[in-house]
This record gives sequence, structure tokens and C-alpha cells, in this order.
Amino acid sequence: VQLQASGGGLVQPGGSLRLSCAASGNIASINVMGWYRQVPGNQREMVATITNSRADYRDSVKGRFTISRDNAKNTVYLQMNSLKPEDTAIYFCNAIVVVRPTYAVLDKWGHGTQVTVSS
Repeated sequence: VQLQASGGGLVQPGGSLRLSCAASGNIASINVMGWYRQVPGNQREMVATITNSRADYRDSVKGRFTISRDNAKNTVYLQMNSLKPEDTAIYFCNAIVVVRPTYAVLDKWGHGTQVTVSS
């Protein structure tokens, strides 16, 4: 199973970006998908996670970021609006994946995508 993230870049404060992350491989189901971010020298922190029944956000992004998922495409999105310089980080997608044929549960990470918010 692989996760492929895209959509990062440079944006001015107040701008928007949309991140995407597609999971591929012999997937039976995906329990949780999420986005995390990390600034060099700091710990990785949760930004948003989503199951089939709920979405959760860190306080600092509530009202600005929206996480969504397309189960048919095994893809998770993060719509980021009203971006601030403090949102600058490397963003990583994560998925808890049930794989065929063993139905083992794997914790998978994608390669990070850089988001820079600067004027």
C-alpha cells in the first residue's frame, strides 16, 4: 500500500490550498485517514482526521480547514482556507488500512508535501 500526496506550494497569507492524498494497493478498507504536519525541529502534530462518521481538527485550524474523503477513490483531501504563516510546515497524509488477503491493519504514511505561507 502506498499513499501519494500532492497539492502543496507557496501561498500568500489569507490564501487557499487543497491537498490530496490517494492510497493505492490491495486495499480492503480504510478506517481512518488524516493529515499531520511538522516543522523541522518540532514534533509532528495532527491537523485533521476523518472516519466514515466524524471529522476532528486541531483547534488552530477549526473553521479554516476542511477534511473530506472519497472512499471510491481511497482519497483524502484537505481544503485549507485563510492560511496563516504559522501553517507553514511539511504536511503528511496518514491512513489506517486493512489489506487483502490477510486483512492485516497497517498504519501507512505518505511522503510529505511542503506548504509555505508567506508574503
